[in-house]
Amino acid sequence: MSSTASGKNGTWRNWGGNVAARPAREVTPASVEELADAVHKAAEDGLRVKAVGTGHSFTAIAATDGVLIRPQLLTGIRGIDRDAMTVTVEAGTPLKRLNMALAREGLSLTNMGDIMEQTVSGATSTGTHGTGRESASIAAQIRGLELVTADGALLSCSEKENPEVFAAARIGLGALGIVTAITFAVEPVFLLTAREEPMSFDRVVAEFDQLWAENEHFEFYWFPHTGSTNTKRNNRSAGPEQPVGRLAGWFEDEFLSNGAFQVAQWVGRAVPATVPAIARISSKALSARTYTDIPYKVFTSPRRVRFVEMEYAVPRAAVTEALRELKKTVDRSGLRISFPVEVRTAPADDITLSTASGRDSAYIAVHLVKGTPYQAYFSAAERIFTAYEGRPHWGKVHTRDAEYFAGVYPRFAEFTALRDRLDPDRRFQNDYLRRVLGA
Repeated sequence: MSSTASGKNGTWRNWGGNVAARPAREVTPASVEELADAVHKAAEDGLRVKAVGTGHSFTAIAATDGVLIRPQLLTGIRGIDRDAMTVTVEAGTPLKRLNMALAREGLSLTNMGDIMEQTVSGATSTGTHGTGRESASIAAQIRGLELVTADGALLSCSEKENPEVFAAARIGLGALGIVTAITFAVEPVFLLTAREEPMSFDRVVAEFDQLWAENEHFEFYWFPHTGSTNTKRNNRSAGPEQPVGRLAGWFEDEFLSNGAFQVAQWVGRAVPATVPAIARISSKALSARTYTDIPYKVFTSPRRVRFVEMEYAVPRAAVTEALRELKKTVDRSGLRISFPVEVRTAPADDITLSTASGRDSAYIAVHLVKGTPYQAYFSAAERIFTAYEGRPHWGKVHTRDAEYFAGVYPRFAEFTALRDRLDPDRRFQNDYLRRVLGA
């Protein structure tokens, strides 16, 4: 996947194509020792350091004009502990490889996001999550991690070892050090039954609390300019396995969600007036379906249409009100939105800068196809989300700064104090971190 996040003439670009950087040099360490050495050398040369995964963040969180660390040689499973039910993986391991390797071992993560191209360290450091009543965030499944700090030392942390670092580093934004390995809690592989069905916007919003309470994993997509949504409920199942048939799967997941969807995006971009009609057709193209499979085949799906995204976590109790406002805003605005809005939930967790830190949360994500001017739509959405003390996803477009975060994260100062201790010279600083964490 590194090809999705690279460029010509030494320019690095992210997957969404909205961030570019020109690092002074790139390093691809083959071991933790080589990584520590690269951090030492950068310090000697007065350069800042950033590790980059697959570039799936839409913010400049991984951009640097200093030393860019590429982790693709630091991949693979270090070990599985069946007594503790944990797996330890190298930081550069793509989630896809982890999921497949675990499945072969009869194991699985409890929950995951809806794409699996990212590296484990990139996904967890930015707070990637799925949806769930009892679980959502990938970082909340971390039981231990190891990082190279600014002085080149290797620091291990868990609930028992360096617990104050563990509290923050699970979603560390790349600000505390470079993660080299992660230990995840795993469980015996299980089956999920997915039930996807269209439902009106008004009904989903009216019954949201009930849909959330009755399902282990509930999410839905609302198609702007329509009163339609597509809902998805994933619940554990005794089986039997009933995967989506190959032809049906190709039609729904490849043709409709990627092929036809891409064409619709091109048409909508060329002739914005067609967007509401296309949205109505798109929202009706998806029919109800039920299938049962192992977790990663149910939770994740391919995303081949490139887009740019903003996502905010709001208190779960406020989500329906925020959605109604978003719908009103879109209806009144004259904006032409060709991409569905995604809604998911997460339980409160204890990670310092997790978007669900200390509060039950719901996520509202707005997207536009790559290359479309997104500022007007995202600004309008952001005004709504911030009115509810929303917390933006660290890897998705937002305009917030340290002053705002100090107000919406009760433990913000705890994180910045830890950063002062671990990286006093700001070896891991970049423009994005200066904005969101302060100088």
